[in-house]
Amino acid sequence: MMHSAGIFAHLIVFALSAVPEPAKIVSVPQDPDPAYTQVLQERAKKIVQTLKLEDDVRARQVQEVIAEQYRNLGMLQDTCDAQVKTVQSRTDADAETKKLIIQALKDMTQRLREQLRTRYLVRLSALLTPAQIDQVKDGMTYGLVQVTYNSYLEMLPQLTEEQKGIVLAYLIEAREMAMDASSSGEKHQVFGKYKGRINNYLSAQGYDLKKASEARNARNQAGPN
Repeated sequence: MMHSAGIFAHLIVFALSAVPEPAKIVSVPQDPDPAYTQVLQERAKKIVQTLKLEDDVRARQVQEVIAEQYRNLGMLQDTCDAQVKTVQSRTDADAETKKLIIQALKDMTQRLREQLRTRYLVRLSALLTPAQIDQVKDGMTYGLVQVTYNSYLEMLPQLTEEQKGIVLAYLIEAREMAMDASSSGEKHQVFGKYKGRINNYLSAQGYDLKKASEARNARNQAGPN
């Protein structure tokens, strides 16, 4: 049999060591990959610049919090991927057992992502306003909430206020999930899944999305009158 308890223990120990205390800035000791750290810092810096913070000290603190979240998410995903490969390479379990353990690993990883997100938002809330935190979330997800929302409004200008609210609520939920993804592709996949839910909702409301999309494309090709 496979020793899944050992795998879970490894992930739990990692999570406890990776998740910082709320509202506390923790520097990365003896960075084994300074080039990667620089990439994360630059990514975080671009997000912070959109906030236009006048306090340089606070701006630096926010940058560190964001960069550390990126690092923690990447480490967690790398740990999960390594454990999955280990399970796949074992020869003392059948395919069904491996499948069950791999799914359990992925479920555990998702729960740990949620814990990281909770701690992360607590730390940000000690430094930023709710509106500024939303800006950070948008920065981490490439502004896909507004881009996708605008696309639906352009395609279906006749949406009611209630329908607009539901579409936006779906996209905001997508943003919360996409924040935890460790790559651009995964973030877009999350939004793709929620767009499917939105499309199902709008179809149930009587909208023909195929025709609406064709009509929008025709309007765009015709250009302004």
